[in-house]
Amino acid sequence: MPLTIGITDCDEWANYERWIKNANEDIGVVLLKPGDGEDSFVSHCDGIIISGGEDVTPALYGKPEYVKDYNITDCNPERDKFELAILKEAEDFKIPVLGICRGSQLGNVYFKGTLIPDLPSIGKTGHSGGPKTDTTHGVTLTKNSRLYDIIGVEKGEINSHHHQATDKPGKVLIITAISDNGVVEGLEKAKKHDEEFFLLVQWHPERMDEKNPFSGKLRAAFLKACEEYNQYSNLNQYLSVTP
Repeated sequence: MPLTIGITDCDEWANYERWIKNANEDIGVVLLKPGDGEDSFVSHCDGIIISGGEDVTPALYGKPEYVKDYNITDCNPERDKFELAILKEAEDFKIPVLGICRGSQLGNVYFKGTLIPDLPSIGKTGHSGGPKTDTTHGVTLTKNSRLYDIIGVEKGEINSHHHQATDKPGKVLIITAISDNGVVEGLEKAKKHDEEFFLLVQWHPERMDEKNPFSGKLRAAFLKACEEYNQYSNLNQYLSVTP
């Protein structure tokens, strides 16, 4: 059966849809947003992308004081709650997950990790080109990781547009990519927990040159995992109704 990819709602949702459709026009892309059936669509998806957007609410990672300390105003608690529910359902069904930018941060918080609330405030600059502008910087991947196996190179250039990032990795997660100035750019489940595809990346592959392996190869690996899930779930469905 054709693939169905669920992508959570954000202001630039069309970029994510285009990125997936560029690989195969036949892939179905579903908008996941609060109020539209809630997370009930997730079980019908072969893969989930948690997209970029607002800051994650600091109370979710045990730091409510960050709102005042760092003047954090761009939060969306309804979206936080909705996407955390999606992550829970995806985990229950073992659906492949790719978290991008905010999605990476929320995925870390889901597993009880914490965030750096504002990178410039701690001297980590060069991760945003302005309100609507990406910048680029180098990144180094951890060998012996799924991400390294996918990308195929240890070092590369990625785009960047964020002011928050992972601080303490969540339970079962390991760091797989670091920027040139020491900011976490990638997370995945440790090998003993990685039965399903679960990757978190801080960059925006959906608006990179797809010839860059940090975009094209990442997409290909995600869609391959989605295809395997599709075949597995359809086989299970067939066996469950076969006399």
